[in-house]
Amino acid sequence: MNLTKKSKDNLITYGIVVAAYVIFQILSVTGNLSSHMKGLLVPMTYYAVIAVALNLCVGILGELSIGHCGFMCIGAFTSAFFSKVTENTLPSALRFVLAFVIGIAISALFGFLIGIPVLRLKGDYLAIVTLAFGEIIKNVINAFYIGIDGKGVHFSLKNSMELGLEPDGQLIVNGAMGITGTPHNSSFTVGIIVLLLSLFVVLNLVNSRDGRAIMAVRDNYIAAEATGINVTRYKMMAFIISAAIAGAAGVLFSHNITTLTASSQYFGYNASIMILVYVVLGGIGNIRGSVIAACILYLLPELLRGFSTYRMLIYSIVLIVMMIVNWSPKVIEFRKRTFGKFSLKRQ
Repeated sequence: MNLTKKSKDNLITYGIVVAAYVIFQILSVTGNLSSHMKGLLVPMTYYAVIAVALNLCVGILGELSIGHCGFMCIGAFTSAFFSKVTENTLPSALRFVLAFVIGIAISALFGFLIGIPVLRLKGDYLAIVTLAFGEIIKNVINAFYIGIDGKGVHFSLKNSMELGLEPDGQLIVNGAMGITGTPHNSSFTVGIIVLLLSLFVVLNLVNSRDGRAIMAVRDNYIAAEATGINVTRYKMMAFIISAAIAGAAGVLFSHNITTLTASSQYFGYNASIMILVYVVLGGIGNIRGSVIAACILYLLPELLRGFSTYRMLIYSIVLIVMMIVNWSPKVIEFRKRTFGKFSLKRQ
């Protein structure tokens, strides 16, 4: 069977993910992986997933978004809320699958609603609006108090005492304190499966007719519109899929921690910039590069912890070197001469 170059590239990407999974599993089974490093494996996967989502928006669609942590936050809280409400009524596996579906669906819905006004903007203006969206989502969720009892769901924006829950009622969302006791269903295996599914969706989209239309819009908006491409439709399609994948990362996140809060540490401006750094250093439009960069840059500070106060200095130097290797014109020219067709390029 003759495979096209794109199919081979996709198989290499899947192979890298599977190989990394096998290596980490072997290290874990043989006792060569510390408990601390084991705890970093699931976060590594959901940061890789959201990096894939953001690269679809920034690299393939060509629109700079700094609010994807907002979609991740929506997916995290909607799925965690569902899991808490159905904790004693549904089997664990079924509940987790339904939580995934709900988290992805609600994130996609918000992607559609936000995309209607946002995608009319371009460049810096779009980046500022998406950043504002991410901050609004985080602060709105912090104001919610939601509980449930025999009379149904109770909602307040003041405090938990205003809910008027019955003695057997349960407080689900406790304002800035978030959701406590989310079932721990996320695992490294589940994270790898979600990452592979995300890669499958994005890579097949990129190589499809719709993907070529999206990239045509990215490269030349006016020319694409002149050739009959429905620019609004394809921009909305890419944005919604990107938001849905970010929501999937949020589901992994919410089912991996004990207390879920809409804090700036996880869903704020700095978190959004960090994910954008993964995309830029991995190569804008290079989906495989985003995954590799996310994994390396997330684990690197922990691997350098033995260097004490110098670890962040080394981390910064690594960032600079990666940027030079990926984007320096002379390095790119040298790489093309040396490696030819194997040089890095957009997926």
